[in-house]
Amino acid sequence: MTTYGSRSGHARRRAAAPHALPFILAALIALAGVVATYQLFVNRTEGQFIDESALTEAAVARHYLGVQASQWLDALPLTSVVIAAFVVLFVTLARRRWKAAGIALLAMGAANLSTQLIKAALPNRPDLGVDTLSLNSLPSGHSTLAASAAVAVFLVVSPRWRPAAGFLGGTYAVVSGVSTLVNQWHRPADVLAAFFVVAFWGALAALAVMRTGNAWNVWAGPREHWASSAWWTIGAAGLAVLTIVGAYTAVASVAAHPQTSRITYFLAGAALIAACGYALTMFGALLLGSQARRRAR
Repeated sequence: MTTYGSRSGHARRRAAAPHALPFILAALIALAGVVATYQLFVNRTEGQFIDESALTEAAVARHYLGVQASQWLDALPLTSVVIAAFVVLFVTLARRRWKAAGIALLAMGAANLSTQLIKAALPNRPDLGVDTLSLNSLPSGHSTLAASAAVAVFLVVSPRWRPAAGFLGGTYAVVSGVSTLVNQWHRPADVLAAFFVVAFWGALAALAVMRTGNAWNVWAGPREHWASSAWWTIGAAGLAVLTIVGAYTAVASVAAHPQTSRITYFLAGAALIAACGYALTMFGALLLGSQARRRAR
């Protein structure tokens, strides 16, 4: 009787719905990220200078990568929608995850609508003595579209596929964000804000997906499948650390004589985009992985 009761209680604990608090905290942190990005890079002179310098110096990178970046950006809206629609539709039809698909697509739409509303609501960039266009461009619509498509796919796939899907989707979003910088469409802060907007809606959608799809959000841990490997998350964490260190080192190297920089601020801006994208990828994989039910191997 004791053994049976212990196993029964363990099964009930494993079947329990995921806790809401971690997802709500993640959403609030993402929201704080949007506010912090605006305050640091728009309302502060140093931030404006770094942000604008990265955009100006992108002309050097554009000279070498402009054609490729333009082609990527031209195809980005259609590519993002097609990728998200195909994967979500395939998973929905194959696995009958109708609720998850609906939640993921709603989150994708909410993120893109929020970006446009924020962009329209924010005032022009304040004059802080930095030579810059005053028109507000934060958050980046292209980056929101790419990141939200990646998150939609991340939400509907099973837990064993999420580490790989998260890393590949995060890379797709990072490359898209850097492309907007190379083409001088957006400053780095515009991309960071877009990523945080998507993370906000992604965290709330993830809670809904985990709660409504508790039966299929189960896995046997990182050794279950090659796509479940912890190396995907470790890789995202490593890239986040390397790029944030690279961004800091780049800015520090020209801090005393900023006028001598030709491409340093661009590299720092691209590194910041990568750091943010991969850090959010890592935290997303850890959050959903920790809340998915474990199946005995």
